[in-house]
Amino acid sequence: MSDEKTATATRTIAWPSVITVMSAAILIGAEVFGAAFAGGWALAILFGLNEIGAHILQVILFCIGVAVMVGFIRGARRVEPFTRNG
Repeated sequence: MSDEKTATATRTIAWPSVITVMSAAILIGAEVFGAAFAGGWALAILFGLNEIGAHILQVILFCIGVAVMVGFIRGARRVEPFTRNG
């Protein structure tokens, strides 16, 4: 049990990795959520929906964007670990 405490006590945050992943997430998030907004608007016009229909499509696409961003962050954490030993 004491080995477990010392192993976790020596872990530090790898700030360059955290900053890299968060910067990429901001960039990709702007693209994903911008595409969700524009896509919902464009699809509403294509299908002849009213303003409420456009907002519903935007919310659906926004939720898909959230799923994409969660997947991106999880994948990025495997490539760029947020903590390191020592």
